[in-house]
Amino acid sequence: MMSDAITIAVADDHPLFRQALSLILKQKFSTIHLLEANNIKELQSILSENIPDLILLDLNIPGANGFEALVELGQAYAQIPVVLISGQEDASTVNKATELGASAFLAKSSQPSEMVDVISKVLSGDFVAEALADTSKQENKLLSLTPRQLKILGMFAKGLLNKQIAAELEVSEATVKAHATAIFLKLNVKTRTQAVIVYQDKIAS
Repeated sequence: MMSDAITIAVADDHPLFRQALSLILKQKFSTIHLLEANNIKELQSILSENIPDLILLDLNIPGANGFEALVELGQAYAQIPVVLISGQEDASTVNKATELGASAFLAKSSQPSEMVDVISKVLSGDFVAEALADTSKQENKLLSLTPRQLKILGMFAKGLLNKQIAAELEVSEATVKAHATAIFLKLNVKTRTQAVIVYQDKIAS
């Protein structure tokens, strides 16, 4: 068993899975502190007060909006490794996780020993996630967006108008338009529709 105290934030809305994961991890680490979240809002609240050694993030947790939460965590907490957990095990999902900054991907069907091994390696800095060989890995321009730009792009994808976005974010419409221009430049597109297509291709699960 490892002697150093470890703090892990577990963001998953299935209590039974969190309980099982807790039992597995406590068998490996002598001292472990688990911070549990049922949704992204709760995870953000936890991270505002704690800096865990690792985040275990369920791809489909409420509020995640596909891979958007993974990207936002990488931008806001670059120093914290994120292991993406999902019941989806297809190559596209695994590769998206890798491209968007996950330190590792774990299928929920993984054996306990495999989960512990991957988590231990990520914590020690020895794990480097790699895309599966059957799909090509390309530079993801979405990673160049700021958290606010990514948020606005997600709102575009939901069909919100500039006026609605401005009201929700408590900014002026001119500010929203300025962000939109920056988004288009970074994504190398000319229209909102084209930007949304890029977003849905890379972010939506």
